[in-house]
Order: sequence, then structure tokens, then C-alpha cells
Amino acid sequence: MRPRFLLAAAASALLAVAPAHVAPAHAATLVIARAASPSTMDPGFLREPATLVDNVFDTLVGRDANLKLVPDLALSWTSVDPLTWEFKLRPGVTFQNGETFDANAVKFSLDRVLDPAAHAPTISYINTIAAVDVVDADTVRIHTKAADPLLPTRMSRYPAYIVPPAYLKSIGAEQFARKPIGTGPYRVTEFVPDDHVTMQANPGYWRGKPAIDTVVWRALPEPTARVAALLAGEVQLVEALPVDLAQNVAADPDLQVVKVPHGGLVIYLGLKTGEQPLDDARVRQALSMAIDRKTIAAQILKDYADATGTQAGPFDFGYKDEPIPPFDPARAKTLLAAAGYPNGFTIRMQTPAHYINSAQVGQVIAQEFAAIGVTAQLETPEWSVYAQQVPAGKQAPIYMLGWGSTQTLDADAALYPILHTGEPYSTVSLPALDSLLTDSRSTIDPAARAVLFAKIQDMSTELTPTLPLYQEDSLYAKRKGVTFAGRADARIVLFDMRIAD
Repeated sequence: MRPRFLLAAAASALLAVAPAHVAPAHAATLVIARAASPSTMDPGFLREPATLVDNVFDTLVGRDANLKLVPDLALSWTSVDPLTWEFKLRPGVTFQNGETFDANAVKFSLDRVLDPAAHAPTISYINTIAAVDVVDADTVRIHTKAADPLLPTRMSRYPAYIVPPAYLKSIGAEQFARKPIGTGPYRVTEFVPDDHVTMQANPGYWRGKPAIDTVVWRALPEPTARVAALLAGEVQLVEALPVDLAQNVAADPDLQVVKVPHGGLVIYLGLKTGEQPLDDARVRQALSMAIDRKTIAAQILKDYADATGTQAGPFDFGYKDEPIPPFDPARAKTLLAAAGYPNGFTIRMQTPAHYINSAQVGQVIAQEFAAIGVTAQLETPEWSVYAQQVPAGKQAPIYMLGWGSTQTLDADAALYPILHTGEPYSTVSLPALDSLLTDSRSTIDPAARAVLFAKIQDMSTELTPTLPLYQEDSLYAKRKGVTFAGRADARIVLFDMRIAD
């Protein structure tokens, strides 16, 4: 891979020579450039953000532009008793192949993710469910293991998308991941892994036909390639705009930078706390104190991120503004010596080039670790490989990951999946944390839940099971004719988008 300063220079050169006025593509087609291609289009088994499947499948509950919960495939929902929620379904909805949407489809969709034999990587989001019962074609009841205040919220995003039982059974899960069918506004017509996904508007969509006929999601991992494609008029919207190119894009009269403050992921370093020397809290605290988060956010992220001391984000219910860990290399060395590592140690660390300037951030952190005597053997894995390694527990002892709670906007999604023992993305095992996390999932009263989340975040600050670094802003670039404002829940809602003629 070329050094990043060369990539930035190449992008600047592209901006300098690109024509000032490039005619956008016809309004019937929208091309979106992304940093990565999805590994699957099966919404129950995602290992990446749900950006694409959001537009192919629907959930029982939706969110409007103000992020409020609203009816989607369910017209209403009611708490029948502390352990039971009843959903009344929208009648007359069909899947894109004509199959009927009903309560049986809801039960099938949830049961397949909850099946322990399926090893669904996102099961933690809905594993409070004990059983799903069909009352009649338009009514379903969901029973929870304990009182679950978030059950309606859990029904608003992955893995709670509704899939067609008959179609999936006929082609099998492997084929369904490549040729999905949902009830959503767009149908996948072509999926070429690591290249592109093409979608066509669903003329029978229950909300009405979308305004844009065809949407192509192109995978362009190199940031300069995404920007070059935008300048050339080959794409009209770019995800994951590099911060070092944002000012250049903003200077073009035909382009716009779309910034969503705190709309991105919380970037953190995961730690395998069950392995030496990371099983010692003093070592974990030393590593945390070796990192100058504020300088990283200001200089490497160009202030398009905010240093943080917690895994939750400001939009999350239960968020607590924990103090940013101090940058104190001297204290870090003292802690290492007290833990029995006066000369430091050597350890593997992985930081994929997947998030905003994340490879460069990894290099800086490795240098900061070196300053306290810790030699980080830095690796920059390919995302497609890394995305499989992490939930399988095959990543390095120190590893970078981006996490968010955009599917619930609740601290539960930011904390439970990566801090509770045994979760697919957790390398933490601290019984005291487990107890609080479990209690938070069975407490109905919002005030009591907020207290529990504050305790969880305080304990995480004290025990340092992970190293929160910063929360990214979401950055996009678009042509001015594209109607798109960005959302804090990271959705790209194609149904709401337009392209000016």
C-alpha cells in the first residue's frame, strides 16, 4: 500500500485537474461509492453495518427523520404484561417476489437468528426473546426472558428484518445471502462481492414506488478512488469521505460535504483481557494512559472526531460523559513496573484501514506504546479477512474496532455486545460488569436504567476492559443535485432521496 501522504497528494492532483462542471448522471440512476463491499446480504447474519439491507428489508418498527420510533411493518405494539409484547401487523404487504408478509414470516425471521445452532453474529441484540407466538395472520406476540424495555426498539433494526420463509427455504441460506428478497423499497438485482451491488426500485412497495429507479453501490476501498469517481461524475454520493480531502471537496462549487456530528462509530482498541499481560488492569490502564486521544482527534482526524472515555455516544439513552483518559506516559511506565513489566513487553496489534484514517491512527498509537516500552507488532489486515476474524476470536490481543448503537440509539447496544462475557464481539470477562449489564436488560424504569448504565461506564473507566479512543463524525460527499442530509443513525434512506434533473 502506498504511504497515505502520497494518496492525499494524488487526490489533490485529481481535484486540481478535474473539470469544474461535470453533468450528473440521469435522475433515474444513483451511484454510491463505499469503502467496502458487504460480505452478505442476509440481514440476520450481518458482520458489517446494515446500510444496504436497510433498503431491501423492513422491520416491524421504524424510525423517522427525527429518530423517533414509528410504525413500519407493525401498525402498533402493546405491552401485554412485563414479559409479553403484542404487535399488530400491516395487512396487504407482500415480499418482492409476491410472497405474503404475515405473522408466520415474523416468527420465522426471528427464530432463525435465535437458533443457537445458527451462530448468528448479531444474536445479542435480540437474545432477550424467549419465544415468538403467532396469534393470527396479523398478530404476533413476542415473549421475553425477563422484562425488556427495549423490545420495540430491538424490532427497529438488524437482525430483526423480516425475510420470506418460503423463498428462503427453497433456495437455502447461502443463496439467499446473494439473492435476497424483502418487503423493502429496493430489490437486489446483482451482487458481485468486492465490486458492486445493484438495486432496482420495487414498484409494489407498500409506501409507493421510490423516486430513483436504479441504485448502484460501488466498492472503492481506496479513498482517492472514491473522490476521483465523484469528480468524474461516475458517482453522486460518497460514503466515508477522508478527512484530509474534505476541504478540497468543499471548495468545488458542484460538490458538498455532508457532516453528521457524532454520527459515526466509536473507535476503540479491544483487549483480550483473558490473556497475559492484558489480564492485569494495571497494564490495561497503562496502555490507555499512553494514548494522546485529543491530539489524534485534532491532528489525524482533523477535528472530524471527538476524543471519548466511553463506548456509548451522545445520542444514546444512558450515555455518560466519562472523562477522557489522561495522556500520562510517566504514570503509564509506573503502572507497567508495578505489574511486573518494568521493561515493557511485545504484543500483536491490528488496526484495519477501514475507518477514518484508522491505519494512520494505529501507527501513531504503536509509537506511543513504544514510548512506554511496549512493542506493538502492528498489522493492517484486509477488512474482508478481519471482519471474519474478530467474531471468531482469531484477532490479535489488541485490535481496533468501530462500534455504534445506531440500531437502537441506546447504550445497551454500545456496551452489552462488547463488554459482556461470551458475546461474539466481546473479549472481556468481568463478572461485576456482567451483573450490571444483565440487570440493565431487565429493568423497565428509564431512570433506573440510566443509573445502571452510569455504573457500567464508571466501572469500565476504572477497570479499562477496552480502550475507547474517539467517536467519528459521519462524513459524506455528494453532488449538489442529490437530496441527502445524513442521519445520526447512519442510515442512507434511498426512499427519501431525490436527484435533480
